[in-house]
Amino acid sequence: MKKNAHLLGFVLGVALLGMPVLSFGGQCAEGAVVKSIKLHGLEHTKKRVVERELQNKVGEAYSEEKFKVEKLKLQDLDLFTEISASCESAADGSVELTYNLKEIFRWIPAPAGKKTDRDGLMLGLALANLNVMGEDIRAEIQYRTSVDPFFDRNEYALYASSPYLFGLPIGWNFEFLRTNSWDNLRKFQDASWLADLDLNVDLNETFSLLISGAYRYLEGGAGHLPEFGLGFIVDKRDSELDSRKGYYLEYMLTHIGSGVGVNHKGENYWEVLWDARGYATVGKFVTGATALFRYRPGTVASYDYYYHGGANTFRGHEADSLSLGVHEALLNLEERFVLLERRSASVFGINFFYGLQLVAGLDGSVLWDNGLPHWKNYEGAVYGGVHLIIPALDRVRLEVGYSPDRGEPVFYFGLFDKTISSRWRSR
Repeated sequence: MKKNAHLLGFVLGVALLGMPVLSFGGQCAEGAVVKSIKLHGLEHTKKRVVERELQNKVGEAYSEEKFKVEKLKLQDLDLFTEISASCESAADGSVELTYNLKEIFRWIPAPAGKKTDRDGLMLGLALANLNVMGEDIRAEIQYRTSVDPFFDRNEYALYASSPYLFGLPIGWNFEFLRTNSWDNLRKFQDASWLADLDLNVDLNETFSLLISGAYRYLEGGAGHLPEFGLGFIVDKRDSELDSRKGYYLEYMLTHIGSGVGVNHKGENYWEVLWDARGYATVGKFVTGATALFRYRPGTVASYDYYYHGGANTFRGHEADSLSLGVHEALLNLEERFVLLERRSASVFGINFFYGLQLVAGLDGSVLWDNGLPHWKNYEGAVYGGVHLIIPALDRVRLEVGYSPDRGEPVFYFGLFDKTISSRWRSR
């Protein structure tokens, strides 16, 4: 799961200037034996990065259904703006299959942006390489600071991720963060260091194991907070990015803290996580239903309480110090209308893609501290808006939410799919 690209200024600017580029043509006869496979258009990407995602094989009959699957897999790499296949027939009736690929921009020195419910909009500078050594490794260094007020909250970050480790199907994501900011929701100075490594070990097409380890140091009292987690995923979605059908289930058990901290403010608790997502498509309408539950028995300090409110959690009100809890449940039902399907574009030789979707949905929020939740812990909201589909950020969300309990519509600006930003909103 790639969650480490925050190149807001550059990507938005390029996307808004883009003009469509026609895709490669070519027809492949269903059932024709594939005599050879060629890859056209690779300048920076290693061949094996593409070949390990292909479903059509030399010596087997060409299948359009297989091509649809491998096209989605290649799109999920976030390396190509355009993917198509063409064939040339041989005298014996077999075909020479060519994959036509157009690579996305690679090096990006650019403005960096991050939008969280706690810190609001943060801007800064970043240097990223979306395809290190052509191995589908994404690396990025950043400095970000708050906009309102400027330099009140500061963050330094190093991100790196890839779906493969030394050629093995082990996805990994590494983060190193230095944060120094006042948390106005939980009322403490968040001066912290975080190193985090997540591994996703693919056992087959749909099942994978999760291993997570992290070390966090909080200055000023909390001390050392190690984390270790194990879990598994069942993923039957057609695509990781912009899913249209299928379902995703994740179960995770994590231990946080050691129970020892300066001034006895350390933590010692377990987190039980269940993340469920389901999608169905009829024509241009995509229906999605998601649920995120996190239950944490043990000693949880106030600086790690969950909060709800904002584009990444509950689109019914802004986050505030009254909406805090030890345990949480986030529920969502969303309808998307595909106004503009993903299409490739190029500006000044920089290749990218974009799409546009109208959205409307329902948000549910449950936050509680002890025992089981009650109806009084529940809040509901409706929202609507538009999503811009672009590289690296997945989607830019412009939405207006309304909660009957609060009585005022609120405008929200968010990055990534909410199912991603809800999971990592505190990092």
